[in-house]
Amino acid sequence: MYEDILLPTDGSESMDAVIDHAADIAARRDATVHALYVIDDRSFLTLQEEMKGDVVDGLRAEGETATTAVASRLEADGVTVRTAIRKGNPADEVLDYVEEVGIDLVVMGTHGADYERNMLGSVSQKVVTMSDVPVLTVNIGER
Repeated sequence: MYEDILLPTDGSESMDAVIDHAADIAARRDATVHALYVIDDRSFLTLQEEMKGDVVDGLRAEGETATTAVASRLEADGVTVRTAIRKGNPADEVLDYVEEVGIDLVVMGTHGADYERNMLGSVSQKVVTMSDVPVLTVNIGER
């Protein structure tokens, strides 16, 4: 049923519960987990052009660290992992990845109802609303 599971990550320590859920499902189904980090290109729209490259490089390095950390945790549990970094609108990139790769399940964190007005909450909300595949949201608490 689930062969490819997408785990979008922002690299925060609060992702532990999300990783645990993805690992449990993947181990039971012998599935591959795809750890995805999205560089939110909206975060540097107002920067001067000459500064954008440095910012993107820094965010890409954060993404490498985040996806490597997820991969290490999952591989220690015997789970096969693929990592990816994309740039764009986070919700759109998650939804595009689902379609392009053939993801069967998305496991992602949410900060709960109070946080949904902010960016991460709105990403989870949009993915849940627009995804063609099941989405498991894991409450990772308040910011």
